[in-house]
Amino acid sequence: MEAAEGGEAKAVVGEQFCLNKQRNLTVRKTSLFFPGDGFAAYDQHTGELVFRVETYGRGSILTDEVVLMDPAGASILTLRRKARIFPSWPSLHNRWEGFLGERVDGKKPLFSVHRSSIFGGGRADVSVEVQGPGGERSAAPVAEYRVEGSFAARSCRILYERDEGEEEVVAEIKRKVDPCAHVVLSKDVFCLCLSPGVDAAFAMGIVLVLDRISGDDDTVGAVDSAVVAAAEVVEGYEIGMEGSCHRS
Repeated sequence: MEAAEGGEAKAVVGEQFCLNKQRNLTVRKTSLFFPGDGFAAYDQHTGELVFRVETYGRGSILTDEVVLMDPAGASILTLRRKARIFPSWPSLHNRWEGFLGERVDGKKPLFSVHRSSIFGGGRADVSVEVQGPGGERSAAPVAEYRVEGSFAARSCRILYERDEGEEEVVAEIKRKVDPCAHVVLSKDVFCLCLSPGVDAAFAMGIVLVLDRISGDDDTVGAVDSAVVAAAEVVEGYEIGMEGSCHRS
């Protein structure tokens, strides 16, 4: 991420995804093989395809990784669920990492996303931490964002946390209204409204993680409470070990 001037949010994935004016994207869930297994994002003003996501099946491996592509199919960003010590146990904070382009072994993530609390379901805040240039980890993240609201209801905001402790809304997810019929469309079609200068690829990456987290809520809720409690202990140990590694 480029250095911030005056506490403003800067490019995370790339300057080419930042416009100096407000931009609205219409995001639509697509059905390539299964209902809602992909995404297509269009510029609301020009109608041009901006991003697409395609998933060619189901299963733990496929649902643990999703790739954001440009219209030609080139990989822009790879989102991957952080590995757990016990894969069959739920990840209560649902930690994901974003990698530039295609993910390869040894590559450092640009940013990480996780649920702030295991309580609150789809309305629990989500935290986003941006790492240093090239995914370089430091004791503290270069920038922090927070998602408040409910993605499942298509009503949430992405806030950039300034150095002074203030917050700035940089993106908002809303239900889409048909301008001709004046009716609210289904949740499979929604708007991603971006403030001037916001990295559209970064914001779309957060949307993809929110979609995965939202889809996992029912699964976690159905897990035996004893397993959930044990998983929380293990996850706390993982976080503690990760922090020790960063300080060393």
